[in-house]
Amino acid sequence: MKVAIGGPLKVAFRPWVEGLENIPAEGAAILASNHLSFSDSFFLPAVLDRKVTFIAKAEYFTTPGVKGRLTAAFFKGVGQLPVDRSGARGAGEAAIKSGIEVLERGELFGIYPEGTRSPDGRLYRGKPGGLARVALATGAPVIPVAMIDTEKIQPPGKVMPKLMRPGIRIGEALDFSRYQGMEHDRFVLRAVTDEVMYEIMKLSGQEYVDMYATAAKRQIADAAKAAKEAEKAAKEAEKKAEA
Repeated sequence: MKVAIGGPLKVAFRPWVEGLENIPAEGAAILASNHLSFSDSFFLPAVLDRKVTFIAKAEYFTTPGVKGRLTAAFFKGVGQLPVDRSGARGAGEAAIKSGIEVLERGELFGIYPEGTRSPDGRLYRGKPGGLARVALATGAPVIPVAMIDTEKIQPPGKVMPKLMRPGIRIGEALDFSRYQGMEHDRFVLRAVTDEVMYEIMKLSGQEYVDMYATAAKRQIADAAKAAKEAEKAAKEAEKKAEA
């Protein structure tokens, strides 16, 4: 897949990279990145010599039919693992389990601490569960990563990408061994996550928003719905006035 997908991506988009020397040649490490576009999970592995395993929703692997099988084969080929988001605690516990298994094999595990794509290009508060718990449970170093301009290449909802150069900045590894064994302390989890997000913010230059991206998406959706209802009400009032 690095040849079939990574090669054409690098030729077509010519991504620039800073800090490549911060990726270890071997051994376990967590790549914690901001999340601007669906394509983030393809650009980052494309510029690295090593395999990076991300997690993806299980629906990508279980859709029936020919299209479903092709989609599943594609995601497996680019190193993504299915995560079942059903159940009491959903994707969180599944992501943690998957991350620990990948790191115990001495591989690279990629994770987006925001939990979902940014709705507006800003950097949102990191969720303390997955990233911090995996880091403290395994002792693996956390390498902050900033994706630059990928949201301009393929904005949410757009199928065809725009040809332009994205960027990737890779920071120095963060060592949280001082907290090892404290993965169930919520204050420690918050501190670890915030430290990682601060480093991502410095690398990306994004404006930081101290709220979860999922909450921001709900606010945006609610505002759009309210605006649509207001527009509808205004048109109805106009029709009544004309009558």
